Amino acid sequence: MALGRYIDMKKTLILAASLAVILSNNPALAQGSKTEDDIERRIERVVNGLLPSSAFRNQNRYGPNATLKERMAYYHTPGVSIAVVNNYKIEWARGFGVREQGKRDPVTETTLFQAASISKPIFALAVMRLVEDGKLDLDEDVNHYLASWKVPANGPWQPRITLRQILSHSAGLTVHGFPGYRTAEKIPSIVEILGGLPPSNTPRVEVNLLPGLQARYSGGGTMLAGLAVTDVLGKPFAQFMRELVFDPVGMKHSTFEQPLPASRTKSAATAHPFKGQPLEGKWHVYPELAPDGLWTTPTDLARVGVELQRALKGEGKSFLSSATVAQMLTPVVENVGIGFMIDGKSNSVRFGHSGANEGFLSQMTMYKDHGMGARRHDQFQRRRSNPA
Repeated sequence: MALGRYIDMKKTLILAASLAVILSNNPALAQGSKTEDDIERRIERVVNGLLPSSAFRNQNRYGPNATLKERMAYYHTPGVSIAVVNNYKIEWARGFGVREQGKRDPVTETTLFQAASISKPIFALAVMRLVEDGKLDLDEDVNHYLASWKVPANGPWQPRITLRQILSHSAGLTVHGFPGYRTAEKIPSIVEILGGLPPSNTPRVEVNLLPGLQARYSGGGTMLAGLAVTDVLGKPFAQFMRELVFDPVGMKHSTFEQPLPASRTKSAATAHPFKGQPLEGKWHVYPELAPDGLWTTPTDLARVGVELQRALKGEGKSFLSSATVAQMLTPVVENVGIGFMIDGKSNSVRFGHSGANEGFLSQMTMYKDHGMGARRHDQFQRRRSNPA
C-alpha cells in the first residue's frame, strides 16, 4: 500500500487538525539509508500524490491524485503532523498547516494531539511490563487487584473476568466509548464513571455477556483495568505510565495528564469537530485515562512501534521481551490481541489501533514483520460505528 494511498483511504485528513505516524510498506521507501535530498523528494511525493479512495470498496480504483493541501481544504483540516519510519528508524517528521483555524501557530513534529483510543495499546504495554515483573497475572480475577471499586454482580451472577479478557475486549463488558467533558464542566472520578454516577455522562460499566467467548469493544473495560493497576501500584496513572512506558521508550512529549497542564497547552493542537470550527475550550477533558487520555506526537508513537518491531526481531535491549510482544500481537478472540488490533495475513500482518475523541482522529498501523507501518491522529468528529 502506497503511503499517499494510506493517508487518504484511512481518512487521515477528516479532522480539522491531524497527527499521523506513517510507517509505509511502499518498496520505494525501503531501500536503506537516504540522503537529505532523497528524503525531501520522498516527502514531496507523499504530499503531492495522495490517492483519493472511490466508491469501489476493496478494489484498486481511485480518483485522480490530490495534494495534501487540497485534501486538507476538502476536509476542513487546518493542520496535519506526519512521521515516517523506514527500516526500523524514524526517517522524517513534519507538521503541515496550523494548530488552530484562524491563527498562525504552525503544526510541528512536536505538536501534541489527543491520541484517543490509541491510549489503550499504550496502556497495555504498562500492564505487560508489570506481568513480566510478576506484579500482575493476565489470568487472575481482576477483582483480586481492584480495591476502590469491584466488578458488579449481574443479578445472582458474579462475573469473573481477567486482564487478558479485558485488554482483548472479550470480557463481556459494556460502555463502548466516552464523549469527554467540556473544560468548564465538573469532572467525575473514575469510580463515579465506572458506576455511572453523576456527574458521569455514561452508564455503569458491567458484564452482560459471558466472558471469553466473543469480542465486544469496551472502553469501559480498559478504564476498569486502569483502575486495577492504579490500585496495585498506589501511584497516579500519569506517573506510572511515564515510569513504565514513556521514559523507557523515549516518549518525551507524551502525557496522560488530564486536564492538560498549562505548561503543555501552548504546544497542543485545538480540536475542530465540525467544518474547521475550533471547539469551545479548545478540547474535551478525558478523565478515562487508560482508554482515552493520551496526549502525544506522531514521533513518540513511531518510537513505540519501532520498539515492538525490534523486540520481535530480538534486536537490542527492549523494555519488553520478544515473547511478551509476540503474545500481545497474537489474537486472543477474533482479530484482537492484547491491547492491539491485528489485521492481514502472512508477511503482511499488521498491528495497531484507531481512535476518535471529540474533534480528534487517530490511526496507528505497524507491520509485524517489517520495519514499516502507519500511525495517524487528527482533529475532527468521526462516527462511532467502529472501535475508537
